[in-house]
Amino acid sequence: MSTTQSSIAGQLPASVGEGDVYARKAVLASTVGYALDGFDLLILGFILSAISGELGLTSSQGGALVTWTLIGAVVGGILFGWLSDLYGRVRVLNWTILLFAIFTGLCAVAQGYWDLLAYRTIAGLGLGGEFGIGMALAAEACRPEQRARMSSYVGLGWQAGVLAAALVTPVLLPVIGWRGMFAVGVLPAVVAFIIRHFIGEPKIFVENARKPRTENSFKLLVADGRTARTSLGVVILTSVQNFGYYGVMIWMPSYLSSQFGYSLTKSALWTAVTIVGMAFGIWLFGQLADRIGRRPIFLFYQLGAVITVLGYSQLSSQYALLIGGAVMGMFVNGMIGGYGALISELYPTAARATAQNVLFNIGRAVGGFGPLAVGAVAAKYSFSYAIALLASIYVLDILATLFLIPERKGAALE
Repeated sequence: MSTTQSSIAGQLPASVGEGDVYARKAVLASTVGYALDGFDLLILGFILSAISGELGLTSSQGGALVTWTLIGAVVGGILFGWLSDLYGRVRVLNWTILLFAIFTGLCAVAQGYWDLLAYRTIAGLGLGGEFGIGMALAAEACRPEQRARMSSYVGLGWQAGVLAAALVTPVLLPVIGWRGMFAVGVLPAVVAFIIRHFIGEPKIFVENARKPRTENSFKLLVADGRTARTSLGVVILTSVQNFGYYGVMIWMPSYLSSQFGYSLTKSALWTAVTIVGMAFGIWLFGQLADRIGRRPIFLFYQLGAVITVLGYSQLSSQYALLIGGAVMGMFVNGMIGGYGALISELYPTAARATAQNVLFNIGRAVGGFGPLAVGAVAAKYSFSYAIALLASIYVLDILATLFLIPERKGAALE
């Protein structure tokens, strides 16, 4: 056994993997970490105009702050997912939190576009590891019959973070400004770091760490033709989901303000109601996927996304936009409740966190162009036209699920 493997094994408490107590702790730690991710990105969306006003940024520079945060998250996700398969889920999650906290704090003292862009990109590196490593940790900690539900709870962490950002930003931003909001963003990182101090590594990971490694975890994602096709299918699913999500959520507050005269408070209300719909969708996905299967529920949500996104583009009443946003959000983002269980069951322990982070963050990289694409189409035609076009991409999702994704509901992890 190597020094690293011995160190990992030494972190394992006697009770790890023996009951639901450890599973609850693991899910809580993963959920809080992913809440940090959502909290940070939505705050950035709300304070972009304030940042641009003080630092004299153009609209393209403001959009680049979002895009490069996501690019950093992609790189960080790939790097830290790989490191997590080598050194441990909890240990590497703590590294990501420290990196995020330091550079988010530096954002609060940025003096211009270029240093702020650098801080956001490096903070994004820390954010990138949260989703995949947390999903792997949750999946490895719980019983097979609960895997989709537990993974969906981690997905709910994002919604909790976004909802918190939507509620506190209108209250705090006028008082503490955008620099103060970045300082507030460090607080969830501190909470996540403290929680993770009290949990050890999952039993299945520790047992796997005792075995000699024979293959690179990246190669295991394309180990044979079947696995390569599966990986392609997962990339399509995550790309469509992220593209649609970021395309809608980043621009919607500005759209509601310019087209319907929504104040910041009303835009925050729309965001909060939409997020509640998304949260319900994520929760429901986990419940149904454990009972019925992963593929049928993905197909149900994908078809629902086509219908609701297309319908939403035709709405004009502010009350219809409010209710329609919740229904659309249920389908557009509810699918995130299934990725953790799906990917965990498709790949072995030696590559599980790598698979979660590589495949999801490739999707996030594609999704990073969602705000740019929606903004460009909206500028040339209209925002409603741009939203209608988004509906068509979910057809690709349906085809990928039908022909590339196998069903492994409740399968034992390898």
